[in-house]
Amino acid sequence: MKDMTTGNPTRLILQFAIPLLISNLFQQLYNLADTRIVGTFLGEHALAAVGATASLNSLVIGLLMGMTNGFAIVTARFFGANDRKSMKKSIAGTIVLSVGTVAVLTVLSVLFLTPLLRMLNTPDDLLAQAASYFRIILLGMLVTVLYNGCASTLRAVGDSVTPLIFLIIATFANIGLDLLFVCVFHTGIPGAAIATVLAQGISVALCLLFIVRRYPELVPCRDDFMRLFHDRHLLRWMYSLGLSMGFMLSLVNIGSVVLQSAINTFGANIIVAHTAARKLTELFMMPFSVLATTMATYCSQNLGAGKLERIQTGIWRALLLSWGWCGIVVVLCYSIVPALLYMVTGSTTPAILDTATQYLHINCIFYFVTVVISVLRNSLQGMGDLVTPLISSSIELAGKVLIVLLLVPRLGYMGVIVSEPIVWFVMVIPLIAQVLFGKTFRLIREKQPAA
Repeated sequence: MKDMTTGNPTRLILQFAIPLLISNLFQQLYNLADTRIVGTFLGEHALAAVGATASLNSLVIGLLMGMTNGFAIVTARFFGANDRKSMKKSIAGTIVLSVGTVAVLTVLSVLFLTPLLRMLNTPDDLLAQAASYFRIILLGMLVTVLYNGCASTLRAVGDSVTPLIFLIIATFANIGLDLLFVCVFHTGIPGAAIATVLAQGISVALCLLFIVRRYPELVPCRDDFMRLFHDRHLLRWMYSLGLSMGFMLSLVNIGSVVLQSAINTFGANIIVAHTAARKLTELFMMPFSVLATTMATYCSQNLGAGKLERIQTGIWRALLLSWGWCGIVVVLCYSIVPALLYMVTGSTTPAILDTATQYLHINCIFYFVTVVISVLRNSLQGMGDLVTPLISSSIELAGKVLIVLLLVPRLGYMGVIVSEPIVWFVMVIPLIAQVLFGKTFRLIREKQPAA
């Protein structure tokens, strides 16, 4: 466990963020393995079928990850306040609320999968393969939420190393299982999905075993569950935070789903190009999301400890670290992107590589704005602000819908490319306004910043 309420903020942030960054890198490798193996052994048509579900997949993962991160904010608050009894009760709440939510989502999403894919304008020749792949991913949502719940709980108490170790193991297991199911068992696209779920199941089993043996104080007992059901205030608080963060990421990804419905009308080459560009975008933006996740825990622990003056210092240092990475990304995008795209897709089709390169060249210049959005949004949620981040994400959703309606018919795929930079400049406004004029930050500014 790591207490983030004492010590140098920069050092604490980096000590927490670096294992999380490596973890996210392996998470991307986890996903890229599916993309490359499907593209190499099953062809670009199969890769397009997987890509046609990419935005829905991100929507599901974002919802579950955001929800469990929201629950973990409560756990981090109690940990920072040294209230171990309430901390265990909050972990019991994470289990109950996560499993209950996923049970409902699984039933609804599987029942309405084909209509959802049709709403996304998935081409008829890709529909069957896309549905066969994504149905298995949906049926594995329970495994996904259990891993996210374990990982977010460990991070809430300052342990970002253990989830990394188990994710590395799961990543290599996923690659091996992908090759086994696709190349040996010849199960096609469904095999890649089965491999993904099984590999994540391995990480869940390892996480649970580790927590029971290493951190027994994090394992809720029967009394913790009984106290939870009598504490409606805690349940409401946890679910409001969980849904706030889950809906925030969902709104972001619903906007991407709306864009995907437009992208799917441009044909297989554009679908593959956009899928590849988004994979690299997620990789490039990873340090932003890592520092943002770190700041949610950092701010929550320090708020729980009543150390408001440390919050402002931490936010500024997280922003400076992120802006440094932005400069590196711009250099990468204008130098080795075509080679990276080939590594992701295995494709040598000029139309695919040129389109994806154009997307990255334009978007990377505006990552400096994305940094502010990521860090401030998660910091505010770590401090209990449920409204401002949701407003910002709602602006993103509305902006992408308007762009699909107004720009894409006139500019084609270029309308998709410019959509995010346009939206970023608008959605950062309420976040900056809250920092400048919000009550909590006004209290922080009245104190002397920590050294």
